[in-house]
Amino acid sequence: MFMPLFQMVDGSNTVDSEQLGHLSFLIKGLEVVGIELSLMTILIVMLTFFSIKGIMKFFESYNKVLYQQYFMKKIRISNINNLANFSYDNFVKSDSGKIQNTFSGEVLKVSKAYNSYFTAVQYGVLVVVYVFLAFLSNPEFAILVTIGGLITNLIFKGLYSKTKKISKQLTLQNHTFQGLLIQKVGFFKYLKASGLITNYAKKLKSNINEIENSQRKMGFISSLLQAVREPLVILVVVVVILIQVELFSENLGLIILSLLFLYRSLTFVMAMQKYWNDFLTNSGSLENMTNFTRELETGKEKHGKIAFQKFINKISLKGVSYSYDDTQILKEINLDISKNEIVAIVGESGSGKTTLINLLSGLQTPSTGQVIIDDYNLNELNTHTYQNRTGYITQEPVIFNDTIFNNVTFWDKKNDFNLIRFYSALKRASIDTFVKTQPNQEDELLGNNGINISGGQKQRLSIARELYKEVDILFMDEATSALDSETEKAIQENIDTLKGELTIIIIAHRLSTIRNADRIVMLNNGRIEHVGSFEDLRSASPNFKRIVELQGI
Repeated sequence: MFMPLFQMVDGSNTVDSEQLGHLSFLIKGLEVVGIELSLMTILIVMLTFFSIKGIMKFFESYNKVLYQQYFMKKIRISNINNLANFSYDNFVKSDSGKIQNTFSGEVLKVSKAYNSYFTAVQYGVLVVVYVFLAFLSNPEFAILVTIGGLITNLIFKGLYSKTKKISKQLTLQNHTFQGLLIQKVGFFKYLKASGLITNYAKKLKSNINEIENSQRKMGFISSLLQAVREPLVILVVVVVILIQVELFSENLGLIILSLLFLYRSLTFVMAMQKYWNDFLTNSGSLENMTNFTRELETGKEKHGKIAFQKFINKISLKGVSYSYDDTQILKEINLDISKNEIVAIVGESGSGKTTLINLLSGLQTPSTGQVIIDDYNLNELNTHTYQNRTGYITQEPVIFNDTIFNNVTFWDKKNDFNLIRFYSALKRASIDTFVKTQPNQEDELLGNNGINISGGQKQRLSIARELYKEVDILFMDEATSALDSETEKAIQENIDTLKGELTIIIIAHRLSTIRNADRIVMLNNGRIEHVGSFEDLRSASPNFKRIVELQGI
């Protein structure tokens, strides 16, 4: 725009203001406000224009960063909240690789898609501005070039569609890779000891090759788009110039001015197409994120409105049945568990022991019947407030790659009051002596999944965590089945010392662990077969007696 103005004030050139086409209003505007057209005037206007442009560019770039970070933060926090509220029933059916990949790599790709989309829109606006200026200079020429540009864009449509398809495929491949990687880490010991780790590595490498192949295809399409885009644009310009000059005898000066604007707009057209293709490259991640968020929201856990304060009296199961898909696991369970009672649940594999504890802990909801906590149906209680008063210890203790203090207190603040609570919980779990002998005591790091300590120490730290939490009810799902006899006996002594303090519900594989239980519930094929003391069941239940004899008790 400034080139013709410089020519007008240059004494060696004579340029009529009419050669600016419809842009001649700029010269007339300066004359109206009494500003003489001179080299200094043009330089000041140009400097002012580009200074304003620089200021706007700063705010545009900085605000893009702010909005992009806000966008990513909102997605991550939203999905973390949704996952925290995701029901257990829906979680066990979900793909762990998809969850892992969506929370890590997919968020970054969605951010890139966001950035590419709005950059494409931004360049689209600039295209419109420059086309408008070209139109003011030479309407016929601008219209013809615009039509030609739209025609060339149709050529790219098939490539855009192909890019979008490959992007979806790449997202699924990344889900699979993350799932395989999680399992390799989780089962590393088995894979290493069994010599299968090399075969598993081949599976991972095969998946990597599939991902690389998809990325190569997208790279080829992206390179092809960049290579043919400019030649096609110049072809359109050449054809239009020939039409204007040869058929319509148009003034070449006006064409050149309009061409300057159009070439600027075409530069942004190419940039817009590039960023649009970048957006499509990550569109599979964007679609995956949308579906993933919808899936989490759809599978949201349902909570009652009543806040649970403290366990006072008893738990009652009334006509409780549970079915998974078409398989009935529990059938008409009726059972009362009193406060501070130790109740053991035994039975063969598949008898419904873990499902029963899942129902009692609020992880799952009965298909029929009711779980009553004191005077409230568990469905009426806010599950979070109830579970805050319960502890859960599994066969494989949950140990985080952090210090002993953080594992037991769950990252509570380290102050004098919490240290007293911490060591009190350790003492009740009979693990305080071990902690005090460590080089860094409570600050000793436990390693990945507690690799630096024994199975019994893991279990005791798990018990200490629940005691620090100050629970009313403690669930133990085969918590000693993976331990040696000596460690099992020590954990049994821990449980005995807690008798009368907590309501303890134990799934037991080894019957020696639950000899001192107040009552034992014998499950058989999803039904309660017998309820009574250890000696009562040994006399009344043939199945229980058979298990006792097999275990040599």
